[in-house]
Amino acid sequence: MKKLLLGLMMLGVTVPLMAQDIELSEVVVTPVNYKYLQSVDNQQAAVPVKMLEQKVANYDIKHSDIYDDSYDTYTVSFYIPDGKIVAAYDKDGNIVRTIEKFENTRLPDAVRDAVVERFPNWVMTENAFKVTYHDKKGMNHKGYKITLMNGDQVVKVKVDQDGNFM
Repeated sequence: MKKLLLGLMMLGVTVPLMAQDIELSEVVVTPVNYKYLQSVDNQQAAVPVKMLEQKVANYDIKHSDIYDDSYDTYTVSFYIPDGKIVAAYDKDGNIVRTIEKFENTRLPDAVRDAVVERFPNWVMTENAFKVTYHDKKGMNHKGYKITLMNGDQVVKVKVDQDGNFM
């Protein structure tokens, strides 16, 4: 029994010493739709917004069921309970344009501070975050539509991402 245990222990020590070095081929990581992600750059956006935008950027249209070489653009809708994104992709899988709308998301600090400063003693009852992105025009518009209530009074305001009222 003693020899068996000693033998197993020696085997356990020598086997890892005989491990082989395996060289793997080089892996190249390329950013998918990085222009879109840089353009919408929502650092202070709510987690569901960031997650859905990341999913849109990483979506591979070429491996989807609707892909066919004969079409120039493809429209794909992404839904979560808090909002949706409708994205148009070209035949190479690049995002051409998006329309995004999210309900009752966390407001960025600049927006929240601007609303509180202009409307003290008002309570926010709901909000909508809207984003439009267009690749060719280089256009990206982000805005918030906020419903405020003070007693029986109701006010709807529009604010851009920097806290400027429109």
